[in-house]
Amino acid sequence: MSWQSGLRVMSIGWLALIGVVLSVPGQASDLSTYTFVSPKQEQDFRELVNELRCLVCQNESLLGSQAELAKDLRDEVYRILQEGHTKAEAIEFLVTRYGDFVLYDPPLKPSNYPLWFGPLILIFLATLLFLRTLFSQRKTPVVALSPEEEQHIQALLASPRTSASFSESTASSVAPSP
Repeated sequence: MSWQSGLRVMSIGWLALIGVVLSVPGQASDLSTYTFVSPKQEQDFRELVNELRCLVCQNESLLGSQAELAKDLRDEVYRILQEGHTKAEAIEFLVTRYGDFVLYDPPLKPSNYPLWFGPLILIFLATLLFLRTLFSQRKTPVVALSPEEEQHIQALLASPRTSASFSESTASSVAPSP
């Protein structure tokens, strides 16, 4: 098989992959099933379902989640707004029922200080530990050489540098003493 036919096969494979990816339906939920009395109410609904977290997915808003609970929560938000309540009242209701976790941006209060400050404290402690380890390591004291070791080094430095003399000298210096 020539490189041109290999390239053609690879191009067809990529085109097939792109076609499959593009044919998959989008992840965003269909909000066209909801009807609103005013554009303001629709805007409030869209903002709310975008600001609230899906309790199942945890990483998606109610708007983007396909989970059944997310659909139920979208319906609940829709019902609250249809009854004439404000965005703040809808958020208050959901927070009372599900806790601050339903919010993507939970408020700063003592019950969730670990969420807000925990990562910063861990980074600070890791930096302190690193610096302490770095600066507290004792330097190895310099040990003076014995006269025999100095003579051996001088002899090695004075000898001609041939591979035979090097291998002999290292063999004798590496040999275990009895």
